[in-house]
Amino acid sequence: MTFTLMGIPGLEAQHLWLSLPFLSMFLAILISNGAILFMVAREPTLHTPMYLLLALLMVADLISTLALLPKLLCLFWFNDRNIAVNACFTQMFFIHGTSVVRSALLVAMAFDRFVAVCEPLHYNTVLSHSLVGRLGLMALAKGVILILPMPLLLQRPNRIYGLFVILLVVGLDLVLIGFSYGLILQAVIRLNSRDAICKALNTCSAHLFVILITYVPALFSSLTHRLGHNIPPHAHILLANLYLLLPSVFNPIIYGMKTKDIQVKVAKCLCRRHS
Repeated sequence: MTFTLMGIPGLEAQHLWLSLPFLSMFLAILISNGAILFMVAREPTLHTPMYLLLALLMVADLISTLALLPKLLCLFWFNDRNIAVNACFTQMFFIHGTSVVRSALLVAMAFDRFVAVCEPLHYNTVLSHSLVGRLGLMALAKGVILILPMPLLLQRPNRIYGLFVILLVVGLDLVLIGFSYGLILQAVIRLNSRDAICKALNTCSAHLFVILITYVPALFSSLTHRLGHNIPPHAHILLANLYLLLPSVFNPIIYGMKTKDIQVKVAKCLCRRHS
């Protein structure tokens, strides 16, 4: 049995033109995320908890992108609309599973920022490499355990389970992130030095931007699906694709702009190539 993909209903004539921004995002995600992964793997000075968690986030972004965009581009370019049931469920598992893993990693990164700001002297003791590995495995296990039942339940549509997953992932993870940043804000308020306050806030700025770019489009897309009954189908589909792809596009850009270590490594690579 196969499913027939509809593409973007109402914009079939523009499929070729729509492929251009999606192809641009695909290439940007592959190059930027791959570059950061390469730098983290190659540079021993970047083998710190923050960058190891960032590398895991980049891996999740790459897997999500590779699960979504190749089939979408084949539909745009070659009108390849058929997809086997097992392939569809596999694609769904990886897309939604990596979304859960990404959210869990953002919680781990919030904990990392909490320790960096509130317990800087114990940072290396608390956030050891073994703990980072366990946090990564927990994020992976959360994604697999929560999303694996979905293909089975889709054979008998179950909205309650989908709502449960959304509440557990978005709701609980945002509560944990908010709790971490509440403690960070409390610690920052106690600082007497203005420079120390700016440094502490700058330490968290990249992670805060990533949280916004991850959760705001996802919540907006979810609300439009449930409340926007008068919104045309192609708008829903485009929003759903963007909320999956935008974090993967902007995460490496945000960390590249806000993190001096990455800027220094990129500058060194460019200087070597130029020389």
